[in-house]
Amino acid sequence: MRLAGGIELCGDCVREPPPFACTLCAVDYTFPWDRLIADFKFHDRPELAGPMSRLMLQAASSLMSDMPTSALLVPVPLSAARLAERGYNQAWELARRLARATGLRAMPQALERVVDTRHQAELDRAQRITNLRAAFLVPAAARGNLEGQHVLLVDDVVTTGATAREAALTLLRAGAGRVDLWVLARTGTD
Repeated sequence: MRLAGGIELCGDCVREPPPFACTLCAVDYTFPWDRLIADFKFHDRPELAGPMSRLMLQAASSLMSDMPTSALLVPVPLSAARLAERGYNQAWELARRLARATGLRAMPQALERVVDTRHQAELDRAQRITNLRAAFLVPAAARGNLEGQHVLLVDDVVTTGATAREAALTLLRAGAGRVDLWVLARTGTD
């Protein structure tokens, strides 16, 4: 959802503030982006991560001057089964290119998906939230690297924010000082 000039929070965020401090979104999940993102995510087109990450960087240009050089890029992980099915994690493909372009450190090992949940696209908002409870874990080896850090949680698409919410809460509970959400696209769907 695009907000009018000067408005910083949508109604949903006022009613139920998310655990992430800021959301950066490059495009709306509409034509032609919806088709390109579907190709990227479901049709073995990881090479689309290059131009898509550049869109994210353009959207982030005004934020980069205030970004601490120690900020970490953490992709939303896939379950082992979903990763095997797809062959790559689209969030990691974006995050590693963002890291290369910004000089920030990418930490794909900072967050693990420990529950192979149902596909979120099949679920409504309430079901998505329930589906993701305890789905993520910060491994003990990554905790020290997260302590007090500014984390940029990277994903391809946000719909209800359920995945981002659970992942951000997991990172904050593990000691991250701040979590921002960076996504390629946002749907207009609740």
